[in-house]
Amino acid sequence: MKRIFITLLVALLLPTVGSTADSDTEYTEAMAREHAADSPVAGAAGGAAVRGVSGERIAYEGFAGYLARPAGPPRAALVVIHEWWGLNDHIREMANRLAAAGYLALAVDMYDGEEAETPERARELMSATMSDKDRVDAHLRAAYRHLEGPEDMARIGSIGWCFGGALSLRTALLLPEQLDAAVIYYGRLVTDPAELAPLRMPILGIFGGQDQGIPVASVREFETALEALGNMVEIVVYDEAGHAFANPSGTRYQPEAAADAWQRTLDFLAEHLASP
Repeated sequence: MKRIFITLLVALLLPTVGSTADSDTEYTEAMAREHAADSPVAGAAGGAAVRGVSGERIAYEGFAGYLARPAGPPRAALVVIHEWWGLNDHIREMANRLAAAGYLALAVDMYDGEEAETPERARELMSATMSDKDRVDAHLRAAYRHLEGPEDMARIGSIGWCFGGALSLRTALLLPEQLDAAVIYYGRLVTDPAELAPLRMPILGIFGGQDQGIPVASVREFETALEALGNMVEIVVYDEAGHAFANPSGTRYQPEAAADAWQRTLDFLAEHLASP
């Protein structure tokens, strides 16, 4: 049975955990610089159906997302969080790939149905979304509750890329006693040990050594803080990779690093999420 007790410390920290208005603006601008030459072109599969996987847009508690179901009984469930482009074909494709690996994957729509087609619009959408943290938190909690309740899933994790990587960590901080695993692809990190102290779940972090928006120094601070707290954390840094190296539509896409990162993700989920 999942633990539902949330400590007073967590309740006090969450309104400001990991960000302020100024730091949110800095983060948004950093992502704008990293994605300045990118466009949200879908990957090779274009979000198309994967054999044995069914997907549909669903509504839950006033929010919406894309739910991908595996062919058989799910091994576990994942809250999937999109990049700054929004819930587009690429992210639906990633949800389908997770479902093909046996996971019930709920890709949340943080932009209420809009998909950015230019870096300028993505910047506007990300900035507007991050300015309403209460709604962000409510959506992440609602997605978890949908997987736990109506979908009756006993083990639930989170995964996100870029903007979604930061929100994957945010989900862990919101649900430190409930979430069973978290995967962060090059998302903004919290490095204050006091803020990280409530975390209990295993965490996989995947980063690029050339990422100017998420410096390796902050990645190592995050890793050191979690290790000092006794948390299970696995950090992988691809020295020659930049931000968003796993997205085929980006100018810094690195197929070999992306493939290795994906296999590490599947191995991590199999060990820490699918297996109690």
